[in-house]
Amino acid sequence: MIVFNLSSYNPGHFVLVGIPGLEQFHVLIGIPFCMIYIVAVMGNCILLYLIAVERSLHEPMFFFLSMLAMTDLILSTAGVPKTLSIFWLGAREITFPGCLTQMFFLHYSFVLDSAILMAMAFDRYVAICSPLRYTTILTPKTIIKIVVGISFRSFCIILPVVFLLTRLPFCRTRIIPHTYCEHIGVARLACADISINIWYGFCFPVMTVISDVILIAVSYAFILSAVFRLPSRDARQKALGTCGSHVCVILMFYIPAFFSILAHRFGHNVPRTFHIMFANFYVIIPPALNPIVYGVKTKQIWDKVVLLFSKRSQL
Repeated sequence: MIVFNLSSYNPGHFVLVGIPGLEQFHVLIGIPFCMIYIVAVMGNCILLYLIAVERSLHEPMFFFLSMLAMTDLILSTAGVPKTLSIFWLGAREITFPGCLTQMFFLHYSFVLDSAILMAMAFDRYVAICSPLRYTTILTPKTIIKIVVGISFRSFCIILPVVFLLTRLPFCRTRIIPHTYCEHIGVARLACADISINIWYGFCFPVMTVISDVILIAVSYAFILSAVFRLPSRDARQKALGTCGSHVCVILMFYIPAFFSILAHRFGHNVPRTFHIMFANFYVIIPPALNPIVYGVKTKQIWDKVVLLFSKRSQL
């Protein structure tokens, strides 16, 4: 019988390698990472500011959009600052509690992002398929219930992941070949059976996201059916225009997410460097592009952005 030292359950520090094989380019790689992160922070903060101060944007669609912006800020901030400290400062060590905290917020914001996109699809479904009942269906009380529900669901799905890691003994290497702490990557360092970590980590979050995708697809099937029944071409174009930005964000979120998950799970022949680079791009690029897509393709937001910067230029 193997008896683990109690210290193995409190592993102290882990070491984040960064991007294996590209260590000599870390300083250069950090430059675009930093620039994209700045764009993500500025874009989402401007979006939150406009939605907060402009009464014309106090609608359910923009409330969900503000929640998406906050979640994107959590997603990028949970990963990028530590990544830049590895690239530029060589600060590779991270404590076990710090690793668990980073991992929780990264996975939590991912699952919550998916749930928000599902809620936004429901909002568009009601707006196009039942426009006369829009304000009676999506009341402030209903919106609060939706927000609390999807936030609590995401919390309940990800919290067990933390406890599954805390039960593991770490008596081997504590070197993580990544730029941030990720559930299975950390679990593989344990000197114990991690089959429950693998199955829970793959099945529950992924199946939850897949169920969100199915509900989004059903919503848009009803939306398209309703749009093509509209009598005029202008009405059809206007209805599709209100969904255009949402569809772009959905594609930017789910396509790379599923590619990364499947490549990580089944792509054993894919180089590790590609895995890690792609995982990092996924953390920073969607949060940077989402406010740009909504700003360009949503007229109400674009008009407010132009007005905001035209006022500043006159000062």
